Amino acid sequence: MARVVSLYRHPIKGLTPESVDSLTVQPDGRIAGDRVLAFRFGDAAVPEHRDGLDHWPKAKGLSLQDFPALAALRTTYDDRSHTVRIEHDGSMLVEAGLDDDGRVALADAVTDFVLATPDGRRLRRPGRLPLVVVGDGTTSRFQDRARGYVSVHTRASVSTLGEALGLGIDDRRFRSNIVIDDAAAWSELDWRGTVTVGQVVFEAAGPIVRCLATHANPDTGVRDARVLTTLTGALGQDEPTLGRLLLPGGAAEGSEAWSGGTIRIGDEISARSA
Repeated sequence: MARVVSLYRHPIKGLTPESVDSLTVQPDGRIAGDRVLAFRFGDAAVPEHRDGLDHWPKAKGLSLQDFPALAALRTTYDDRSHTVRIEHDGSMLVEAGLDDDGRVALADAVTDFVLATPDGRRLRRPGRLPLVVVGDGTTSRFQDRARGYVSVHTRASVSTLGEALGLGIDDRRFRSNIVIDDAAAWSELDWRGTVTVGQVVFEAAGPIVRCLATHANPDTGVRDARVLTTLTGALGQDEPTLGRLLLPGGAAEGSEAWSGGTIRIGDEISARSA
């Protein structure tokens, strides 16, 4: 039986994942504490709207797709005090809260870091500075799609990709919330209908088509693996795909009948395949 072997949340979009023993899935289908903050470009500090929902396109803020050096930052976020701490190479860049002064301090420190990297030229483009820290530190809202989701991949898929690359590939590179083992490589791409993780019932949504963010080493921030062309070349995919999206299942979205729940390391996964 497939089971959960790793769980992650990403408090700040594009920055360090937190490895946790359990995740709380909210009634809206999002993970509590996941992507609750983001660094947005100066001309994109308010959301767009899509299908009646706020939408924050990742191309209009700092993300690993365009700024891979961000992966080298080590960040921690304290939910209770709403304090962000960011380090690089063992030295602290900044520690600040989410009041106005704290947000400016965080934005200034990250701006200085990015400008000193090879990615800095992208940040100098018109309209991108000053960076703005957005989010209340509580509401999960900065996923890549307007509709929130939970993301999952199998460890075997990553291992198979690593073998094709001739490299050791870390699960963190794919920034999923849930990593599962004891399941065949790419089996998550065949899921249809209901997917149950522990006691939480989801509906299988689309597969995850990957971007250049996956080329960034999660420790160094260097693009050191040609993930996309390996998926479509050596592994024969039509699109570079790894992992699956999950949405609330077993009830209409937002209804009281679907209340989310808690996912824990060791939980079993039940899914139907095509």
